[in-house]
Amino acid sequence: MIPEQVVNLYEAGSITNENNVYKPGKLTATFAYGTRKLYDFLHENHDVYMLPVHKTNQAAELSRFKNLVTINATVEVDFLGQCNSEMIAGTYWSSSGGQADFQIGSRLAESSKGILCTHSTAKQDTISRIVPALKPGTPVTTSKNDVDYIITEYGVARLRGKTVRERTRALISIAHPKFREELTFHAKKMGYLL
Repeated sequence: MIPEQVVNLYEAGSITNENNVYKPGKLTATFAYGTRKLYDFLHENHDVYMLPVHKTNQAAELSRFKNLVTINATVEVDFLGQCNSEMIAGTYWSSSGGQADFQIGSRLAESSKGILCTHSTAKQDTISRIVPALKPGTPVTTSKNDVDYIITEYGVARLRGKTVRERTRALISIAHPKFREELTFHAKKMGYLL
């Protein structure tokens, strides 16, 4: 996806696409979403290369990139690193899109990073988005084995290659401070922390 914020980054020279395996120097995507500013930028822009989703969202294709950085959003993350990016309060709000493909692709690509972002809380700071375990029936959009970085407004948790104990500590450290004590209690009760 090309969001509107890409226009400013591209015009500032922050996005060069020099490592693009499809078309070096070209901005490649399947779709775009934004205001008139974005669509004016895209219109007859020969630096933009649109491809079908079966090309852009294939882990095997993504693994060909070097220094790939993928960024997606998630709704909640449990202590293992499993991510639910589809369901809110028991109701489906979204499909998985290409999230799993991008996480796997970034794991396979050389010198790459897969980033999943979430706010630390929901419902006016009454619900933590870092949770001990996903509720039964909640979809796992991204498996714990494919999660690299989780980011909240409180920091970054690098999960790739970490033990359950290390993952749990890292995730609690980026949870909202008002939930950290409660999360630590649950982690100890579950045997994830001593």
